Amino acid sequence: MRCSSAQEAVSQIESNQNVFVHTASATPVALVKALAERKGQLTGVGIYHLHTEGPAPYTELGMEESFNVNSLFIGANCRKSIHEGRTHFIPSFLSEVPIMIRNGVIPIDVALIQVSAPDVHGFCSLGVSVDATKAAIDTASMIIAQINPKMPRTHGDGLVHIDRFAAYVELEEDLPEHVLGEPSEEEKQIGRHIAELIEDRSTLQTGIGAIPNAVLAALGNHKDLGIHTEMFSDGVVPLVEKGVITNKYKTKHRGILVSSFVIGSKKLYDFVDDNPMVRMLDVEYVNDTTVIRKLPKMIAINSAIEIDITGQVCADSIGTAMYSGVGGQMDFIRGASLSPGGKPIIALTSTTRKGDSKISAVLKPGAGVVTTRAHVQYVVTEYGVVNVYGKNLKERARALISIAHPDHREELEREALSRYKRL
Repeated sequence: MRCSSAQEAVSQIESNQNVFVHTASATPVALVKALAERKGQLTGVGIYHLHTEGPAPYTELGMEESFNVNSLFIGANCRKSIHEGRTHFIPSFLSEVPIMIRNGVIPIDVALIQVSAPDVHGFCSLGVSVDATKAAIDTASMIIAQINPKMPRTHGDGLVHIDRFAAYVELEEDLPEHVLGEPSEEEKQIGRHIAELIEDRSTLQTGIGAIPNAVLAALGNHKDLGIHTEMFSDGVVPLVEKGVITNKYKTKHRGILVSSFVIGSKKLYDFVDDNPMVRMLDVEYVNDTTVIRKLPKMIAINSAIEIDITGQVCADSIGTAMYSGVGGQMDFIRGASLSPGGKPIIALTSTTRKGDSKISAVLKPGAGVVTTRAHVQYVVTEYGVVNVYGKNLKERARALISIAHPDHREELEREALSRYKRL
């Protein structure tokens, strides 16, 4: 049903239904706002989402009776409401979110999505975010869409016919852009360290942020790299243009850049638009460790909030305060470790902005262990690279302290000596 407004499109949503909201830069902001305006008309509507862009008005104070919000990955727009207990967080591996939706663990009645304009055959594209949204549209009894001519049309799993829409509204809007600033000197040094670990013909998993961009910027002299990643940003584009990323030697999807969603600038969105070299696939497949491990020289680059001297990685919380989520870190850390010649990498600056050490004797009370000490191998800071795989706890402590900030090494050594008696 073609609608004249977003308000008309969401008018079909009923109390006690579960609604999935399209991810990241594909978030249908107009539909989200219109749904929130129905506060008072609706009760008990469950909202499920990964990271979303734009406002999240259903998380605001006073919305609790109308909307029960569950985040599978925490973004800035819902972090405060989670800390204040108005909305909720579901810990989950990114690869398993589609499984939970398809198996009915998270039952979805309505999918709110943003898509490209239909082609001559009536097919629209999920564009910059296929991720778990593919599972949502496969299982939802009702799909409500914002058709946006500015949404890139991408190849892969994201096609959906306009006849599947219970309602849609045509609204032309620019997609949210993330344009990163220049990496710090510490981040650039981390990028150089990681670049030295990457061999020609490797396949990369990397995300968005200063460290991933610093790594990509340091790869200009590499040859025939591939990409198989849950998401990517602008740093990939210059390497494709220079012929560094060719995907020629991938054993799966040879010649194809595989991802699940993208976030970045308009240049990035133009790059993926109708680009047969880029394939946007269901994250249940992209992040499947049995798929990842079949890619030789798989390099997984992931970040951390803190890591203790035994190798436990916290990447989702600051103490008890939830900050982000598990995401795909464990999917790729494990997959890369099983890949022939693969290297799972945890990268972080040695200190916080306040000067506190990110390498700690023990994690903060309540901190979540996203990657266990048994999974960790390469750890990189601006002070170097260590590989703790196969090392005992004393050896790990020595190695990790060696790449901590010099101002904190003495204290870390005292803590380690107290625990292990000698180093």
